[in-house]
Amino acid sequence: MGKTYERIDGRLRTFIEEQPLFFTATAPLAGDGTVNLSPKGLTGSFAVLDELTLAYLDFAGSNAETIAHLRENGRITLMWCAFQGPPNIVRVHGRGEAVFRDDPRFAGLLTRFPDIDPSLHGLRAVIVVHAELIRDSCGYAVPYMAYEADRELHGKRFAREDDASLSEYFEKKQHIAVSLDGLPGLPLPLPPSSV
Repeated sequence: MGKTYERIDGRLRTFIEEQPLFFTATAPLAGDGTVNLSPKGLTGSFAVLDELTLAYLDFAGSNAETIAHLRENGRITLMWCAFQGPPNIVRVHGRGEAVFRDDPRFAGLLTRFPDIDPSLHGLRAVIVVHAELIRDSCGYAVPYMAYEADRELHGKRFAREDDASLSEYFEKKQHIAVSLDGLPGLPLPLPPSSV
């Protein structure tokens, strides 16, 4: 039932780009470390860069587990489920990196997200994922659910922050600079934003 793909193109790419929600999974190298699984949304915050490269905007939140795990070992899995239409689950297993605001690639990557204003959400980094294994599966047990709209709360909360206040916010959070397992997380203070 499952199929392996050489690249993200055609119908597969269309499916991925149409989904309003996806999940990221990462883990530290330590066997007793904390596995992280995060839902991601916000229309326009995800992009297929090429047939083997994907990216999403990493916004302000109360921890930085994905960033910490990527800094330690780079392993990441992205997953999309069809909640409407024919059943399907797509997973992209690969290597990821957090491209931070002071990286020379950062400004160029932001041009790949023209449909979202990242300044409203406390943008921390762009997560870039290089696919190593692309597979789908049936998704027969995934329920039908209807997408209504993006929530406005995140943008309303973080639109009022500037670089200095956003850094202060992150410095007060226990698991931003250091992960739940003690790994280096988001480098602080944040470099100034160019957006």
